[in-house]
Amino acid sequence: MTFRQFAFNNVLRNKRTYAAYFLSSAFSVMVFFVYAVFAFHPDLAAGNLSNSVSQGLHFAESIIYVFSFFFVLYSMSAFLKTRKKEFGLLVMHGMTQLQLRTMVFLENVLIGFFSTLTGIGIGLVFAKVILLAAERLLDLDNPLPFYIPVEALLLTFAAFLILFVVISLFTVAVLRGNSLVHLIRGSQAPKTEPKASPWLSLLAAILLVGGYIAAFWVEGLVVVGAMIPVTLVVIAGTYFLFTQLSVYLIRRATRSKAFFWRKTNMLLMSDLTYRMKDNARTFFMVAILSTVAFSAIGSLVGFRAMSESTIVDESPFAFQYSYWWEDQDADRAKQDVAYIGQVLKEENVTYELYEATIRSQPVKNPNKREYVVRASEYNAIASAVGEQTLDLKGHEAAFVYYSNALYGGERTGSDTIELSGIEQPLKVTVQDFSNLLPLFTGYYVIPDPLIEQLDESKSTESVFGFYVEDWEDTVEVGRQLSEHLPNGSGDYFFNALAYDLHTFLQGYSAIMFVGLFMGAVFFVGAGSFLYFRLYTDLDDDKQKFRAIVKLGLTDKELSKVITRQLMLLFFVPIGVAIVHGAVALNSLSNLFHYPLVRETALVLGSFLLVQIVYFLFIRSRYLQQIRREVYR
Repeated sequence: MTFRQFAFNNVLRNKRTYAAYFLSSAFSVMVFFVYAVFAFHPDLAAGNLSNSVSQGLHFAESIIYVFSFFFVLYSMSAFLKTRKKEFGLLVMHGMTQLQLRTMVFLENVLIGFFSTLTGIGIGLVFAKVILLAAERLLDLDNPLPFYIPVEALLLTFAAFLILFVVISLFTVAVLRGNSLVHLIRGSQAPKTEPKASPWLSLLAAILLVGGYIAAFWVEGLVVVGAMIPVTLVVIAGTYFLFTQLSVYLIRRATRSKAFFWRKTNMLLMSDLTYRMKDNARTFFMVAILSTVAFSAIGSLVGFRAMSESTIVDESPFAFQYSYWWEDQDADRAKQDVAYIGQVLKEENVTYELYEATIRSQPVKNPNKREYVVRASEYNAIASAVGEQTLDLKGHEAAFVYYSNALYGGERTGSDTIELSGIEQPLKVTVQDFSNLLPLFTGYYVIPDPLIEQLDESKSTESVFGFYVEDWEDTVEVGRQLSEHLPNGSGDYFFNALAYDLHTFLQGYSAIMFVGLFMGAVFFVGAGSFLYFRLYTDLDDDKQKFRAIVKLGLTDKELSKVITRQLMLLFFVPIGVAIVHGAVALNSLSNLFHYPLVRETALVLGSFLLVQIVYFLFIRSRYLQQIRREVYR
């Protein structure tokens, strides 16, 4: 048997140990490959989607690549620690340190090579499904056909081959400097009793509580300024939470005889202190990675909800045409409005036409102007879209200001206003916000008889609104009209609500596509960290529970103890991450003055559900492994 065959057989003999590492690495390769297939798709280069999306996908690939490096390095280091005793036996039988490191290098390269092929193979098998999913998610107008992704294949294979070779060079350093005695003893070396500083434990509580209070307290643009310091404070608090405060609380709990001596609590708590100390850094990484995934995906979902709400709220009409004029005729505008009506009739779209005139009116202070709207025109539009109408009498006026989910602005008008041409000041009896008219500022609504008394305005905007009840079904009509009418050029402007919303969602869904996959990668990575750490301690747990079962531990008690240990291992860091994510999304809500309760519950609930399913699967497998060893 050659040395290479020996290394290959070692991988096969340790297939249970390396299975999770192999599958997780293959998953990282597959995700990277999926991004590459999508980014290099010829139809995207032809212009079916903006070039910025392709750049975003390549950027996401670089993030995944960097994350994969540290992820693979950590997982390989964890698995090598479980094989120290095996390495010690090989050294004792004559293997040199150079041969040992060469064997580990060959094993890592071998696993990396096959996991790369597996990841690419899975990606190729599901390439068409992935393209169909991307097409549906991005709401593309043209389908993305399957193609032979030569560039994606070469990039993925070369990138991960280099990654695994570099990782293999790094991991051999784990064995450097280990004596034969250290290798033989492996993980059985006696551990010092974990200790926690009361002051650092108190500091952890202060940092977390202080960070949460600051995150809940700040609002508006102050959130942006507080984001970095609050994040750093919470990260530091999270680290001390797992390394100090958790150990301190467990040790305090063990001093309570009523709790410690109750049923199997002694067995659980006596080992929990050591587990918490050993797993503190793993818990910290899992909590931070999961928080990043929660916050990123929650932010994307929240931004989509806010933006969609803003677009719909600011467009009460399915189609809206407006133009500014100063001493010019309105023939072009009349032709455009007539053309819109003609197309809608041809497409059997039932509509109602409303018109409003917005005057830029001088006030009696010659250096100031205000926007003025006729009450009858405002009320007609408000009534059509179901908003509150205004009941103005005599010399009364209403001030309407602009506000939306992203802007959240509010401007207070004067109690009275003196318009040029009207002798008596107008009393402002109503102040409210509305997005009925395409103005991003406040304006005054006054009774019709007073409009006739105003001095002539040379700066006027005419707005024509086409109200359609089922506006969601007008995407294609909106596309046709948008191609023939001005869209923000010069003094003329046309917008189609359904088509504009469709265009926005198509572009934003590309960002969602990138963000969801990156969040999934981080979350799977976080779960894999827990899995690796769990199976690192598997051999020790087998010996421990086999000895305790001989002392009288029942199968029911064994299942209960293992379940509680695994629940703590899985749900303590995820629970911390959920709290962090909820606080982060609440800060986003404070920034934009937009409630994100539904979006937060959806994102965090989905991740929690996935984690519960993952926990039940791992618990079943782990308990099966322990029972097989204990009752053999």
